Formats: sequence, C-alpha cells, structure tokens
Amino acid sequence: MRRLGRHACWAALWGCSTSAFALPMASEGSWMTMADFSRGGERDLAVNFAVTGHDAIGAMTTRWKEPMSHAAHADRHLHREAVGLTYTRLLHRWNLPHAQANLWFVGAAGSVRGQGWQGAQTFWSPAVMADYETTRLYLGAGFEPKRSDGLVRHDSAWLRAGFSFYEVDYEQVQPWLIVESKRVRYGSVTRNELTPLLRFIHRGLFVEVGRNRDGAQLNLMWSY
Repeated sequence: MRRLGRHACWAALWGCSTSAFALPMASEGSWMTMADFSRGGERDLAVNFAVTGHDAIGAMTTRWKEPMSHAAHADRHLHREAVGLTYTRLLHRWNLPHAQANLWFVGAAGSVRGQGWQGAQTFWSPAVMADYETTRLYLGAGFEPKRSDGLVRHDSAWLRAGFSFYEVDYEQVQPWLIVESKRVRYGSVTRNELTPLLRFIHRGLFVEVGRNRDGAQLNLMWSY
C-alpha cells in the first residue's frame, strides 16, 4: 500500500484511518460503532449509519452514575440509564492548507430510567463538538448536556490535545498521546477530570486506553 501523503486525508472522506480524531460518523454508506467504558461508572454504546456525507442516523445506550448532592451521602451515587435514537450532522468543514477542522452536532432522544423516580422519563442530549487536526497534531473540544423532563441535569465539557509519535503507512498501527481535561456537572455537584490516554489507530479500528483518579478508561471505534 502506498504511503499516504500529508494532504491525502483531507481529500478523502473522514473514514481515513490516519485521522487523529474518532469522528462521530464514517463516510457515506458506512457504519460506525462506538463504545466507551470507565471505572468511574460510565458505559456508552452507539451505532450509526451515514446516509449522506454529512448526516448519520443511529441508536445508543448510555449508563452513568451521579453523586448524591446531600452532604451526608456524598460518597453514594445514583445510577442513570438511557436508550434512544441519534442524529449526527457535520455542520461545517474547513479544508486548510496543512490541516482540517470540523464542527459537529450529535443529538440523541429517547428515555431514561434511574434511581430517585419510578418509570421512564423523556431524555434528550444536543451535543456540539469541534476538532482541528493534521497528520501529527490534534485539538478537540465538546459540550454534551443530558436532560430529562424530570431529575436529569448532567453537563460534560472537555478539551483534548495530542500528537502522534510518527507517521505510518496505511497498513501500520499509528500511536498517539492524548491528554483530556473534562468538567462534569451533575445539578449542583461539579467534578474535574484530567486523563492521559494512549490512542492506537489501524485502518477502520480505533482503540484508546487511559487512566485517571477514578480508574481505567477504554474507548473503541470501528468504521465498516
């Protein structure tokens, strides 16, 4: 396989495997499966299909836990679990001389169950993400609110920065070092996280492993 040039990724759709960022959708007509697991209690699984070069529809399930706001129970948590449909939209792409930047909308709507109430509540999550990348450098940011018609008020905001150790051929594994700074708010309770991660990209497979004070973290992405 020929070596990818510095600008080859920008000429192709975002299914290019040497991209630094786990983009939220693959190229038109392709499927994307994404999964995130952490010892902090988060479990996410999502699948979508790119119906156009800018739009993807899919389904997701997510599980997380929130600390109790009452001071007497600060070490206890409430579990939440949501399922629903997703819509992903590439809002804009900037093809720069030596880089590419993207602005994304990722929306989800469905139902959520959890401790503290009975039955299911309507759930929605309109997230916005942005990224800037070259074949060696990556910057990213995002904001994801989770809401329900009841008790759920969960906001996540993050910044990411990293670099690849070296360029590789298409058939080789490319390693990256990424550092993520994340701020999570559960109603009136706020938590800050700093997570170093090692990222490995090989063709359509993306694997990311890291660790913070809450424990290990594993992120997977597969486009096909």
